[in-house]
Order: sequence, then C-alpha cells, then structure tokens
Amino acid sequence: YKDGEISNSTHEWFSRVHPEDLADFNASIGKHIQGETPHFESEHRMLHRDGSYRWMLTRGLSMRDPEGSAYRMAGSQTDITERKLASDQLVYDAFHDGLTRLPNRALFTDRLERALERAKRREDYTLAVLFLDLDRFKVVNDSLGHITGDQLLVGVARRLETCLRQVDTVARLGGDEFVVLLEDIENVGHATATAERIQEQLEENFRLDDNDVFTSASIGIAVSKTGQDRAQDILRDADIAMYRAKSMGKARYALFDETMHGRAVELLQLETDLRKAVDREEFLLHYQPIVSLLSGEIVGFEALVRWMHPERGLIFPAAFVPLAEETGLSIPMGEWVLREACRQLQTWRAALPSERNLWVSVNLSSRQLLQPGLLRLVESCLQQTQSDPASLHLEVTEGVIMAEPEAATAMLVGLRALGVGLPLDDFGTGYSSLAYLHRFPITSLKIDRSFVNRVASGGEDEVIVRTIVSLAHNLGMDVIAEGVETAEQLERLTALGCEFGQGFYFSKPVPAEEASQLLQLPVAVLA
Repeated sequence: YKDGEISNSTHEWFSRVHPEDLADFNASIGKHIQGETPHFESEHRMLHRDGSYRWMLTRGLSMRDPEGSAYRMAGSQTDITERKLASDQLVYDAFHDGLTRLPNRALFTDRLERALERAKRREDYTLAVLFLDLDRFKVVNDSLGHITGDQLLVGVARRLETCLRQVDTVARLGGDEFVVLLEDIENVGHATATAERIQEQLEENFRLDDNDVFTSASIGIAVSKTGQDRAQDILRDADIAMYRAKSMGKARYALFDETMHGRAVELLQLETDLRKAVDREEFLLHYQPIVSLLSGEIVGFEALVRWMHPERGLIFPAAFVPLAEETGLSIPMGEWVLREACRQLQTWRAALPSERNLWVSVNLSSRQLLQPGLLRLVESCLQQTQSDPASLHLEVTEGVIMAEPEAATAMLVGLRALGVGLPLDDFGTGYSSLAYLHRFPITSLKIDRSFVNRVASGGEDEVIVRTIVSLAHNLGMDVIAEGVETAEQLERLTALGCEFGQGFYFSKPVPAEEASQLLQLPVAVLA
C-alpha cells in the first residue's frame, strides 16, 4: 500500500493478519506488554494489496511512560516469504518422494505409528497395511529406459490415490514399492476389497511415450492385532505377505498369517547356514547314471548337489538351490560342484578301460551361465583334472537361456569352443523356442519326465516325444529321456529313437562309492 492508503491504527494492522495466525500474534503482543517477554517477535501472514498473503517477521519493543504503561510500539516488519517457502519446501521434501510427490517412508511410518496409538485406545479400531511391489518393473526399465520407468511409477501413484478414501495414506517406499495405510476399517474385507480395486485399476494400460505399458502388482496385506504397537512390525508382516503373493504367481494379494513369519525367520536362518556351508564346503554330490538305451551300458552321470547340514542332516536341492540362486551363493557353490564333479570323473576314468567313454553332467544356473569368469573356471577345472573336454557336459534350461538370450548364447558358444557338451534340460516344458534352437550350440536335448511318464500309453505324449526326437536328430543332436521308471517306457523310448535314458528304472542318485559299483555292472539294472 502507498502512504495515506492505510491508517496508523492498530485495528488497521491487526485486520490484515491472517485469521489463523491472529490468536498467536495477539498473545505474543500481550505477553510483551505485560512485561513477560523483553521484546515482541512473531512470524505471521499478512494480507497484501493484491489479495495474497505474505509471510512477515515482526519485531517490536514497547515504549513505556514513567508509570511503566506501554503507549506505543517501535519495531520493524520484514518480508520473509521466500525464506519461509524455502523452509516449508525443505520440510515437505524431507517427508515426500521426489518423483511421485507421495509421502515417503518417514512420513508413512509416522502416520502408521499414530494410527497404532489410536488402535490401542479403541478396541473397535482396526487398520490395515497393504505392501505393493510392481511385477516385472525391471523389464520396463531395461526395455524402454528409466525415464519411461519413472513415468510408469508416477502413473501408478496417481491411480493408487483414486482407490483410497481421504483418511487413507499411500506412500512410495522406494524403487517400485508402494505401501497403503487403511485407517479405521470395519474388517479385513475392506482391505481385500481395496486390494482388488487396485488390481483392477492397474489392469488398464499406461500410455507412455507412444508405448502401451502394462503392469500389475503383488500385494501383501497385514491387519493390526491387539497389542501390536510397532510400525516396523506390521510393515514387515505386509512385506512378508507380499513375497508370498509374488511366489504364488504375481498379480494377486495374500493375507499375512503367523506361519509366514515363521517361514521368513526359517529362511533367514537357512541363508545364514548356507553362507557358512559354502565356506566350509558342507556339500556332497550324488550321481544318477545316464544309460545307453541300445547297449544298456552306463555312459555318464548327472551330478546332483546335496547339503549335509551339521544339525538337520541331508538336505535336498529343492530346499536350498533357489535360495542360493537368489542370494548369489550359487556361484561359489556351483564352482565347488564343477570342480568336484571333474575330480570324481577323473577318478572313474583312471579305473576304467581306456576305450570306455564316460561323461559327467553338471547343471548351470542363470547366475553361473552369465558369470564373466565361467570360461576360465571350466578351462581351469579341465586342466587341473586332465579331463577330456568332451567328457564334461554342462546342462542349461530354456528359461536360463531366454532370460538373457544374447549374452547366454555368446557364453554357450565360448563353452562349446572349449569342447564341452551342452545338453538342453527340460526341453518342451519351458519356452520351446524353436526359432532360437538352431542358434544355440546345443549338443543334446533332454526330454522332461512329464512326457516320459505317459509315453508308453501312446497319445499326445508319445507324439511329443517322437517330434522332439525327430527335431533333435535333424539338428544333429542326440536325445536323453529323463524319468524312466518302467520297462514299458524304456521299450517305447528305444523304439522312438532315444539314444539315452535316465531315471529310477536304472538307479536313483547315489553317492560316488555306489556309483563306482554300478560302473562294474555289464548293463544298468534297477537299483
């Protein structure tokens, strides 16, 4: 305002203070006039001539007469709007995600703790936490780039907001993880209904930079229980339930129960024990014979790892190999398996007639196959054991190759150049990537046991086996049938042209000592 447009009355001044700040403003002046404070100071909003409010820092000192009564105020006003907005922005940024502008972990945790306090005061108060993880988000980042990935995260955030009530909170914890707080709900049905509503919202495509992007979410739900007072506990429970949902096939939700927590604790202990097992080499190999269907002679063994746990005894691979792959322990464990299998092979070769061929097969995980030092490792194992490269077969699955086809193919070409065999395991159950098959330097196809089980009864499974055999032979590969358990299966597989068989009909996987005894038999028999 210009001089003369405003009077010098206190009412003129006070009337322009923001209504929300006026009470504190008056209280501060009152305390100073009463002598309770040495000077007056207040931060408040004041009405500007253009209709907006500006933040002001007002300082003053009362002038008093000889009797000590205040009769005027001397001081200053400073416009601190920019500083105040910058400060508010810093506070906002400290509690919000920079990309999606949703609350972050700190703000969500604070709201969850307050909600849990309310739940302790009211017996009828129930809350739920939904933990969301986007399915296959890495594929979007890797294929379309991180900018598109960020756009997808923003789009997901906006859709999540439409699924909630005003009292609810949705936050981004980081990466592609979101979390929802549902306050004061009637029952668990409200939480599951919200999860279903979120899934429906995410089903519709996102249009991002001329690309139609689709996503879904695995959702874990944890509902507050009587006496539960720690935000980190209910967040942990929802996270555990989310991983259960993801393991069930993604794009679904799962409710937390106490057995999940027990399983999570067990897995953590198992991981700890597995790390020690790698250092201590607590593993051993069992060997299952691979038999020529024409001669009945054992021509090779598949090496299968076992874990001799010091307390739990013998543990089979299904219980620890997926965990080893997830944690990266499959690389040192796989190196031990490869070296031990080559060593055992050389022991057998030294005891057999020189003209008898024998190979050993070792399974390669996805981490191993893409490990940069794999070629050097294989070459080192062959040199140290003086093994013929052709006597080492490294088995891979279609899924392992197709996860990173270009990199995997390059590694397979390098392995084949060393002279090792490369069987393709579980053929027919995965991608069945016929368009890629001729590009892979595969030496043999292994027919999955699911087809072998019913091959003797004819029908579709026999047709599939016949087709695989014909395909393999046309590509210059031989065929190994897994899971042979009966004489009828053996007879039919031989008639269809399978060169080799493996299964309980010949022998279960056995320790090296028993495998050595099998090698002394003229033909393979049921163990």
